[in-house]
Amino acid sequence: MVPLIGIEEEYLIVDPRTRHVAPRAAEVLAAATDMLDVVHEITRFQVEARTPPSADLSELGSQLRAARKEVAGAARSCGLAVVASGIPVLGNVMPPPLTDDDRYHQGRTLYRALQDEISICALHVHVDVPDAEHAVYVGNHLRPWLPTLIALAANSPFFVGRDTGYASWRVISWGRWPVSGAPPYFPSYGAYELALRALAESGVLLDAKTVYWDTRPSPRLPTVEIRVADVPLDVADSLTLIGLIRGLVVTALAAVARGDRGQPVPAEVLRAAYWRAARDGLQGDSLDVRHGTLVPAAVLAGRLLEHVRPALAEAGDLTFIQEGLDRLLRKGSGAMRQRRAYAKGNHLEEVVDDLIEATVS
Repeated sequence: MVPLIGIEEEYLIVDPRTRHVAPRAAEVLAAATDMLDVVHEITRFQVEARTPPSADLSELGSQLRAARKEVAGAARSCGLAVVASGIPVLGNVMPPPLTDDDRYHQGRTLYRALQDEISICALHVHVDVPDAEHAVYVGNHLRPWLPTLIALAANSPFFVGRDTGYASWRVISWGRWPVSGAPPYFPSYGAYELALRALAESGVLLDAKTVYWDTRPSPRLPTVEIRVADVPLDVADSLTLIGLIRGLVVTALAAVARGDRGQPVPAEVLRAAYWRAARDGLQGDSLDVRHGTLVPAAVLAGRLLEHVRPALAEAGDLTFIQEGLDRLLRKGSGAMRQRRAYAKGNHLEEVVDDLIEATVS
């Protein structure tokens, strides 16, 4: 049976005149009253759209396109625009204005200056799994592939007016948080529970939702949540990543059913692979963590496709994802396309204009 998928995408609100992020999410949400599920996020620069669960990628694509168009329409009615970018391109946003919510303000007290770059937007993919224990073991199996997903999804090269030199500055910024990035390898579910108890005892967790690892058992749903990707530039890229992620989860579940809880990859090697993927994206080489060798990022993307090929074929998604991956490798990641937009006139305003258009294309 093909698992259901639920999607969360986060977008930034921008002023189309200045192209700076605008702290007016509440106005956009008020104008989007007819939407199924669009909610506020931690800062007033952001909104989040959620899809109902579906097993069909085409249906998910229709839902995401409708959500992006409706959010964009609500923003236009307020004299604003929305962009799908992993981090703000323009605007003085440190510290960002928080949404008026007690939990977010408690987080400010706990995490302090870590929240200065919290205006980040990701793609979160929820895939149905039998229970939290399966979600933990699925995370073990996904760990080696997370850097490849980072490279494919990279869409945050510019931050508040400068080129960071990275394809995904969101990954670098977010990686400074105490419970973020790749999850540890857990040999048993008991080891996972013990780690959470220790984290809670340390005071590093505000609540269960602040376990921010890039794969985690959802604290509120019977799913494994994969949150490693920048929000993609367009829906076509989102669907390619979503299909690959579900393929990884299905492949992992089959291995877990055979008693395989995944092979550990040293945390320091995985951290290095994260850095390389976030810096270079799809350009240049990436670190194959299983063999400790540098290979072209596109080659690792091809290996990922081969790894999940049986799962994609079983779901009827193989041709769709193969074509989507070919398109992504040919056109480039969101980061590469942002830099091409900048190269047109060496103005970041042109990047934001391109993002506004691409978000609803």
